[in-house]
Amino acid sequence: MEDCRLRGGDPFDEVQLPDAVITLKQGVGRLIRDVDDRGVLVICDNRLVMRPYGATFIASLPPAPRTRDIDRAVRFLAASEAE
Repeated sequence: MEDCRLRGGDPFDEVQLPDAVITLKQGVGRLIRDVDDRGVLVICDNRLVMRPYGATFIASLPPAPRTRDIDRAVRFLAASEAE
């Protein structure tokens, strides 16, 4: 980050944000490894919807239904378990 700062760059946008996005994508990849896998990713950090950079995180995720309704997530898991 210091190198970025010395070059006049923005360490948050150029270093921290890309690293955090990669870490999130890796975590999702560990949850869903195969087309038959099912899971629910819960992100309890409102910055993904409240801050402009949150869109970068959302756009990096694979296409999937999204909700802020915990009951919907529970129903999804229950239905997946029944299969």
